[in-house]
Amino acid sequence: MAALCVFCAIAAGTAPAVVVREWPDAIAIRPRSGGVNPGHLLVIPRAHVADVGTDPVVSAAAMTRAAELAADLPAANVITSKGSAATQTVFHLHIHVVPRADGDGLPLPWTPQHNARTRTPMGDQQ
Repeated sequence: MAALCVFCAIAAGTAPAVVVREWPDAIAIRPRSGGVNPGHLLVIPRAHVADVGTDPVVSAAAMTRAAELAADLPAANVITSKGSAATQTVFHLHIHVVPRADGDGLPLPWTPQHNARTRTPMGDQQ
């Protein structure tokens, strides 16, 4: 018998996780690492799909659940990745709901904060 993926096992209740909310089609858990900001959650569909592009119906349902969680927050990033080049490391669709606050120090790659943090001074470019 093939082993379940870690998120399938969590959704089935056979692997440990801190479950914050459950729906018939998905669960919301705390990342094992603690997340990148306080309150960071992962929304995982109960059905195994590798990524957001595999099954649009499952993806839409999971995004609906993520949106329900985000609705309770004053600011948040709602993010998923598709493929290893896009930083996906667990190949079971999961959507990050990351609460945000002004000055929280979390730079995302497309933000001015990230650009300022990674910019090399002109004098260093030779």
